[in-house]
Amino acid sequence: MEWFLSRYFKEDDIILDPFMGSGTTLVQGNEMKMHTIGIDIAEFNCRVARVKTMKYDIEGASYEVLDAEKRVTTFSSYFTNSEDSFLMLFPNEKIENLKQSLLDECSSEYLRKWFAPRTLYEMLYYRRIIPDYAYQDLLRVILSRAVRSSRLITHYDLATPKAPLPVGQEYWCRKHNRMCKPIEECLSKIHAYSGDTVRRIKEYDKLRSDKSITIIQADSRIVDLITYLDKAGIKERLVDGIFTSPPYVGQIDYHDQHIYAYELFGIPRNDNLEIGPKRSGKSKKAQQQYVEDISAVFRNACQFLHDDAKIFIVANDRLRLYPEIAKQSGLRIVEKFHRAVTKRTEQGDDPYQETVFFMMKEKANAFIK
Repeated sequence: MEWFLSRYFKEDDIILDPFMGSGTTLVQGNEMKMHTIGIDIAEFNCRVARVKTMKYDIEGASYEVLDAEKRVTTFSSYFTNSEDSFLMLFPNEKIENLKQSLLDECSSEYLRKWFAPRTLYEMLYYRRIIPDYAYQDLLRVILSRAVRSSRLITHYDLATPKAPLPVGQEYWCRKHNRMCKPIEECLSKIHAYSGDTVRRIKEYDKLRSDKSITIIQADSRIVDLITYLDKAGIKERLVDGIFTSPPYVGQIDYHDQHIYAYELFGIPRNDNLEIGPKRSGKSKKAQQQYVEDISAVFRNACQFLHDDAKIFIVANDRLRLYPEIAKQSGLRIVEKFHRAVTKRTEQGDDPYQETVFFMMKEKANAFIK
């Protein structure tokens, strides 16, 4: 992304990502002193993007993250020490009463099914203390990261687990190349992601610019950007370009991919508005619907683009759908860039080819490099 943004755009340009995901385009564009706008239908993605791009009081945020971790560590001491130790830390609590009160707050069958008992108690306790802090969404994202990695599943299949494993069951782990057991506690992941998150927000604080970052939870096929451009302080300007990676056909059910967060925090879902979900398959009908939906997104976006705006779309176009998408969107393909993807997190070791389509409006003058 940095390679394309640096060669085709300049400082103060406005870059749009209508399939924002967790906000990579927003982070990179802002770092390069560009205004960025991200749109996503999934509320969880928007929360993650807001947390990644928020301006923090670094000292205050660091204190809250580490203090929350410390409190969960204290709570978790019951599981590794004696009940007497717990009573020293929680003198006014009986452990069974505390555990039962946490379970009473858990109405999700998914959470009860996919997590070991200790893991469940630790994550529910962390969730309970979040309202005590100012940076609550930051803590929710940390907990979400920890919870995702703490399910009763194989270590090599975080993205698409089919069913939980029994507590303590050994299996041959392709990730570690040895026998493993599913994780039975959450504290180690909370510790890892707390430190990692503090490091990331400190690093980005040094790199970020003062350009606007706008996050919109909406349907990219119909959203009206005018109001958001006004609020971002870039009123009466058109968008200079798009850099995005749309969903692939029939590969991921995006809300189900993060079901642990939706269940843990009661986040509203918009599954019916997903484009190209896995549950719809890859049939000719599903492909046709995908073409229509993706085209609708780009037709809508074109209303807000300069006539000479540059559009970059990252796609694994094995089904050769993007020439038709370009046609239905009123776009023309200027150039294609190909790259081999030899390994991507949790997608296995099988290499595949990705195409970065460079498009422009059909009526635009030929692009001159």
